[in-house]
Amino acid sequence: MPKEKVCVHCKRFVEGDVCPACKTSEFTRRWEGMVIVIDPDSEIAKTLEINAPGKYAISIIK
Repeated sequence: MPKEKVCVHCKRFVEGDVCPACKTSEFTRRWEGMVIVIDPDSEIAKTLEINAPGKYAISIIK
């Protein structure tokens, strides 16, 4: 089964054709690690520079 697609700009997991967070349509299926952010004010969200709740890839593989 292929990996889920991730926005290359904000690293958010996306199901549609446009990222709901940054409105781009550039995606990749080459990513590593995953974090689910519930509280964007948490230390991990700040460290990863995430400012909205959601599911994010930790890194994009180039």
